[in-house]
Amino acid sequence: MNPPRSFAGSSIGRKAVMALSGVVLFGFVVGHMLGNLQVYLGPSALNAYAENLRRLPALLWAARLGLIAAAALHVWAAWSLTRSNWAAREVGYRERRSRESTYASRTMRWSGVLVLVFIVYHLMHFTFGTSWVHPEFVHGDVYHNFVTGLRTVPVAAFYAAATLGLGLHMYHGVWSMLHTMGLSHPRFNDLRHRFAAGITAVVVAGNLSFPIAVLAGALRERPLAAPERAAAPSRAEEGGAP
Repeated sequence: MNPPRSFAGSSIGRKAVMALSGVVLFGFVVGHMLGNLQVYLGPSALNAYAENLRRLPALLWAARLGLIAAAALHVWAAWSLTRSNWAAREVGYRERRSRESTYASRTMRWSGVLVLVFIVYHLMHFTFGTSWVHPEFVHGDVYHNFVTGLRTVPVAAFYAAATLGLGLHMYHGVWSMLHTMGLSHPRFNDLRHRFAAGITAVVVAGNLSFPIAVLAGALRERPLAAPERAAAPSRAEEGGAP
């Protein structure tokens, strides 16, 4: 018997894969939100941040490929565990009573699907600049793309809904991740809940602030100074939001 395959095929192994891939995705979500907060410093700060990332293409693509692999493993583990749970009980419950579970845990599958759909849309919207998704996209001008992309109410509403779905998924995901990593002793349970709730609140508040600020007019397009216009990349240059 092949030990690695046996481990990956077990429930514990798949939960470990989900936890480890979740750590990678969790780190990206937090880092991405912190990077985007630079939008409040103005066009120069956000565009410079994006440009600095593009100056290290090898590192940037390694991070992107790592995130794709982590997301694929996360989805595989979730789907595989879900199918195993369904197979373990061919006949459903006559009446389901959720005594210990939370709303976040009961909606993990649906919030996961929402986040996955949002990721695809977000990449088309801010990274690739797909014309029918973001008709005002300008390659290299991340601040412009950010503001013009979120000033449409339906788009801003979708971002807000996806952020709330991410919050539900992230809260239970962080709690479960810490449980899988062995922090399941009664002494740590309160700390796990506090950490999961706290970091989720920070990420949700930060990400919700972006569409709200744009719609409220707190974030708007600002003309660049002459030196900045000269240094700004042309529309033909590659590079959307990281």
